[in-house]
Amino acid sequence: MKALITAGGHATRLRPVTQTINKHLIPIANKPMIFYALEKVAEIGIKEVGIIINPGDENFQKAVGNGEKFDVKITYIEQKGGPLGLGHVIKMSQGFLGDEPFLFYLGDNILLNSLAHLKKSFEEKKANCLLALSRVNDPQRFGVPDIQNGKIVKVDEKPEKPKSDFAVTGVYFYDSSIFKAVENLKPSARGELEISDAHTYLIDHGYKVEYEEITGWWKDTGKPQDLLEANQLVLAALSKSSRRGEIEAGVTIQGPVDIGAGTKIMGRNTIIRGPVIIGGNCYVENSYIGPYTTVGDKVEIYNSEIENSIVLEFTDINCGKRIVDSLIGKNCQITSASKTFPNGHKLVIGDQSLIEL
Repeated sequence: MKALITAGGHATRLRPVTQTINKHLIPIANKPMIFYALEKVAEIGIKEVGIIINPGDENFQKAVGNGEKFDVKITYIEQKGGPLGLGHVIKMSQGFLGDEPFLFYLGDNILLNSLAHLKKSFEEKKANCLLALSRVNDPQRFGVPDIQNGKIVKVDEKPEKPKSDFAVTGVYFYDSSIFKAVENLKPSARGELEISDAHTYLIDHGYKVEYEEITGWWKDTGKPQDLLEANQLVLAALSKSSRRGEIEAGVTIQGPVDIGAGTKIMGRNTIIRGPVIIGGNCYVENSYIGPYTTVGDKVEIYNSEIENSIVLEFTDINCGKRIVDSLIGKNCQITSASKTFPNGHKLVIGDQSLIEL
């Protein structure tokens, strides 16, 4: 079995951060998002992985390489022609996938548990297609299955009136019958070959479409708040502290905190309250870093408070304010300009930004 992982697209809902970094390389708990997908794939014994990338994008080769670190072999497949839908992605990848069953994994999905039970169910049920489902509060954002008498009878893409509270997550198992389905698709109203239509095609033509509910949490990271929630979920599993940097006497550290090599935590007024991950070669002085925050490498934070946020590398923060629920890109500067604003500013900041608070 091979795997196909999507890492293309432009993630317009995450702009301006995604103007200069591919969404799938944004760090969750200081690890690029796509690493989680690769780890899940490798965990179930898959050795050959195709990654769908935008034409000319060389960032994945730099970040991921040939797959050696995950014990897999990676083939990069350029998604030419623009965003024409997941059906088109499968159609254009047939040469790589061949006629064997495969796992299709949307690279912006973060899951807690292993995919092993899904793979086992797909194989034991001898299914042509197996969909991983998860209960959500906003199913209208996803493909939604219409389930009757324990069977999926149709899948609606982003319906205004969902037939259930299940979302079809970005994890699918297929055999080669999916290629016939995508060959027979017509573009939807938004001009895409919808994967939900491919599933409905399989059902209507007598193929065996099964499903399993995902155990544990699952997160689709389409919006800034989704990224922060995924960060929270991963950090919540941080149970041990690792303190490889220099910590001055008098600094207060509470809960699980991972501090990278070369980092200095200074000042008797500094409090680090976990779960928190701070990268390498950072400098923190007289500041509060609160729960569910990850700080990238070579970040400097002075006289500030930050909580439930993601801060990318090379950023400087010295604002005397409290920053919460924020996604802050690379090489940003956040400085103090006034004391008239209230605490608790919410920020989504792209790379190379200069913000005065």
